[in-house]
Amino acid sequence: MAHFAELNENNIVQRVIVINNRVILNDNNEEVEQLGIDFCKSLYGENTNWVQTSYNGVFRKQFASHGYEYDINNGVFISTQPYPSWSLDENFDWQAPISYPDDGQNYLWNEETQQWDLITE
Repeated sequence: MAHFAELNENNIVQRVIVINNRVILNDNNEEVEQLGIDFCKSLYGENTNWVQTSYNGVFRKQFASHGYEYDINNGVFISTQPYPSWSLDENFDWQAPISYPDDGQNYLWNEETQQWDLITE
């Protein structure tokens, strides 16, 4: 199955739909994204904006989800920022201001204290 993400005017994912792979195959049996875009527009209107996304993350960094941003310049979907203090790295992954502890224990980020809190329960 092929997956396509609808983007709003700010390139934010509004929804992701699934279409049959046959829709995006050309006469040479090659996948063509534009065929899927055309199909989505035929269903939801010409003024909609669609981009193919990969369920297993083979292309466009990661599978699109509602609220994700599509970075048109880099051709990747970026997840929503988990906390205001986190920044996007060169691989389009969100990073905390300090690294996650590497001691085999489980932690949760505490935005108020800007540190990782050990999960004790």
